[in-house]
Amino acid sequence: MAKRSSLSIRIVEGKNLPAKDINGSSDPYCIVKVDNEPIIRTATVWKTLCPFWGEEYQVHLPPTFHAVAFYVMDEDALSRDDVIGKVCLTKDALAAHPKGFSGWAHLTEVDPDEEVQGEIHLRLELVPGARAGRLRCSVLEARDLAPKDRNGASDPFVRVRYNGRTQETSVVKKSCYPRWNETFEFELEEGAPEALCVEAWDWDLVSRNDFLGKVVVNVQSLRAAQQEEGWFQLQPDLSKRLSSLHREAGNLGSLQLEVRLRDETVLPSSCYQPLVQLLCREVTLGTQGPAQLIPLIEEMTSTECRQEVATNLLKLFLGQGLAKGFLDLLFQLELSRTTEANTLFRSNSLATKSMESFLKVAGMRYLHSILGPIIDRVFEEKKYVELDPSKVEVKDVGCSGLHRPQTEAEVLQQSAQTLRAHLGALLSALCRSVQACPAVVRATFRQLFLRVRERFPSAQHENVPFIAVTSFLCLRFVSPAIMAPKLFHLRERHADARTSRTLLLLAKAIQNVGNMDTPASRAKEAWMEPLQPTVRQGVAQLKDFIAKLVDIEEKEELDLQRALSLQMPPVKEGPLFIHRTKGKGPLMSSSFKKLHFSLTTEALSFAKTPSSKKSALIKLANLRAAEKVEEKSFGSSHVMQVIYTDDTGRPQTAYLQCKCVNELNQWLSALRKVSINNTGLLGSYHPGVFRGDKWSCCHQKDRTGLGCDKTRSRVTLQEWNDPLDHDLEAQLIYRHLLGMEAALREKHQELRAGTGAGSTLTGPGEAPEDALAQLLQVLRDLQEAHRRSPAGSPPPEPSCLLELQT
Repeated sequence: MAKRSSLSIRIVEGKNLPAKDINGSSDPYCIVKVDNEPIIRTATVWKTLCPFWGEEYQVHLPPTFHAVAFYVMDEDALSRDDVIGKVCLTKDALAAHPKGFSGWAHLTEVDPDEEVQGEIHLRLELVPGARAGRLRCSVLEARDLAPKDRNGASDPFVRVRYNGRTQETSVVKKSCYPRWNETFEFELEEGAPEALCVEAWDWDLVSRNDFLGKVVVNVQSLRAAQQEEGWFQLQPDLSKRLSSLHREAGNLGSLQLEVRLRDETVLPSSCYQPLVQLLCREVTLGTQGPAQLIPLIEEMTSTECRQEVATNLLKLFLGQGLAKGFLDLLFQLELSRTTEANTLFRSNSLATKSMESFLKVAGMRYLHSILGPIIDRVFEEKKYVELDPSKVEVKDVGCSGLHRPQTEAEVLQQSAQTLRAHLGALLSALCRSVQACPAVVRATFRQLFLRVRERFPSAQHENVPFIAVTSFLCLRFVSPAIMAPKLFHLRERHADARTSRTLLLLAKAIQNVGNMDTPASRAKEAWMEPLQPTVRQGVAQLKDFIAKLVDIEEKEELDLQRALSLQMPPVKEGPLFIHRTKGKGPLMSSSFKKLHFSLTTEALSFAKTPSSKKSALIKLANLRAAEKVEEKSFGSSHVMQVIYTDDTGRPQTAYLQCKCVNELNQWLSALRKVSINNTGLLGSYHPGVFRGDKWSCCHQKDRTGLGCDKTRSRVTLQEWNDPLDHDLEAQLIYRHLLGMEAALREKHQELRAGTGAGSTLTGPGEAPEDALAQLLQVLRDLQEAHRRSPAGSPPPEPSCLLELQT
């Protein structure tokens, strides 16, 4: 049994941001921090005060996190990036509304007294005395304090205040992980205040001291226990912010967000087996059996939840080896209610949403191999491309001194030539990729092709089976990836305006090919006519490609899947800079060496180039932790440490430098996820390096002692190639079904009344007669299992979103 927390984050757009650059604009991007730890950086949108990002993330967190904050920044090439403002949401606020927050939030000013982080370790006790006794406060240590000085650290000390008296610890120089072990005593008096205030400060010689956070302890609550010891979260000083509540709202602009916190108690696998078996039986029987549940789930699932439910079901059946059967069942259900061929798979049904999720989970690597080189070429060329005469911008061409305006006809001709080249390259890559396409994707498209051909067998519908395949492959997979390559992990940044226009025109062209060049698609935008020869040729190529793609028998499918399972594809790969410390001399960023790293489920290996022979650096079973390194250690905030044991069992550390915060968090996530079941994972670590005779973070001299900070092995980002978590998917499906339990019971009563007889809900040891009655029984059993668990039963899904109030 495990408690799992996750944040679903969608950063939509900003508006009315202040201008930070001399040109009257800004270059905004967002940083997302969880408890002041940066975990996400959006792309920069250049030269705008109303940026659109549309980026979505899923972050897995320990249930103990406190808040998530969104910082809007202005990127500057030559100076430090400017902070525009922030939006902060506490865990309590998110937990109170399980459907999440959605809407516009006003950005607030970033106040240094609010920007606190870290925890402080205190021991508090009441000591009996002659009169009322004494209050003893031991300030032991702190961790993860905010770095306030230019050297990437702080010089912290602690100020303890009670009943008008103030006492201070010594100052620990250049550390965000100080240890004091100092004790203070205060006389308790009748009528004295009940609040003990412990404040952390950064000492500065010249300027004023910087506030690092505080803890306020109620002495009255301490009287019952007499003694209390633990780590206390440092809190901001909100007393200085009271006057800001009356300031004019919205003067820093607004940010549109969708944020949802989900806390799930995942039961042991055996608890979910009846639910999984029931759903699998529905898929196995298909339309030959009762098949009540899947249509009912689709009917009762709201539009806003359909994508999420489709993804959960798809992943559940993928884990059971029934993804193809599940999708085939949905194809049949969709075809049974479709009368017009031109409306097939055009709605946002459970079938279309499930197929979209399937292609992203099973076909993303395939998409990258086809589309990656073409997208890279478009970004590198940065050519001006336009086919619409009403949008053509005439510009000067020619060498220095011989400039002449380029005519509209020349712009249109060159644009058509560029787009024909890109479209031709894409179609050629697609036609050559039959063998590269995953076997399960090919087999699923084969089922789709055959089902549609059975439903529309006449000669006038000859192209309908092909269009059914391209409606998913081209219109819902390739085309969206062309228009938004960053959202499909094809590029790290959004395209600029010129490149975006080229990508949009290329996406329109591939849509026309996918629609089999129908008259309706041609009539929409007549100015796409210059591409028609390539589009017509592409239709023939695409039909030939689909015919080969769906020409796969069950034996070939199994053989290809077996061969793929033996290849052990990398979980993550890419260039990193490595420095393996020997504990001697200074550690400088210049000592890092660039290598190509590859992470599989067996080992983390490296090579000089992607094609070179790989050498194993760390066996996965030996990995003990993957954590960030303090910025001051190497002069970079993008360094991680991989702690492992060598073949003799001795602890070792490899320091790897990434190029940005997103790459850093992606590598940390991948390493943590593949080692989650390792024995001997560390609970603490040193975020600094051992330089000379001590750790740079906490100044301790014991190299092998316990670390000064806790590890964050449960903080991960969800990726499209994550391993399937069968129990979590089953829990999410149960949660959704629990939210519609009343409607399911009502439906069950209707069915019983319609047949005049039927099953009744029975005890746990008896078997209901129909699938719906069985499902209701399973939900009741799972509800009881949750009730018996320490966390209690999860609440049902609320029926509506709560608008974000600011």
